[in-house]
This record gives sequence, C-alpha cells and structure tokens, in this order.
Amino acid sequence: MAIIRKKLSDLHVSEERVAEIANMPDEDIDYSDIPELDEAWFAKAELRMPVTKEQVTLRLDVDILRFFKAQGKGYQTRINAVLRAYVDAMKKGEA
Repeated sequence: MAIIRKKLSDLHVSEERVAEIANMPDEDIDYSDIPELDEAWFAKAELRMPVTKEQVTLRLDVDILRFFKAQGKGYQTRINAVLRAYVDAMKKGEA
C-alpha cells in the first residue's frame, strides 16, 4: 500500500482520494479498458530484466546541477536520460 500511496502522491493526488482508492473493494474496480492477456500475447512476450545502475561520485558544474534540481524530484534520472540520449546518438554515428 505504501508503494501505491507514493505513486499516487507523485501524481499530485489528494490524500482524501488516495484513501478512497485504497479502501475501494476489488469488485468496484473497472478493468474494462484492459485487454485480456491470452496465450498469443504470452507467446510473443519476452523477459526483460531491469538495467542495473551503479552509484558513482560525479562532479558537475554548479549551474548544471541547479538546472536539473530546479525541475524537481527525479533530477538524477533526468541527468541519466540526457547522458543516455548522448551515448545512443554517438553510437548511431559510429555505424
């Protein structure tokens, strides 16, 4: 339940709405917009393991760090995404 509360709070859902959702009986949940996962779906499915991350110490220019931090939570993830885009672009240039 703590994970659900965290995810909903990230979406700026009020505490009252979080409590309402948490206390909703399963039979009141509308699943009609979720397609059935049949044998054909599982036949095409592939297992993808999450990419591991490594903790590092990195020195950044103060203005760069302030820029990313000013965008709010998840600034390290955004920095990683920018670096990922650069690496992917560089790899494409090598091909």
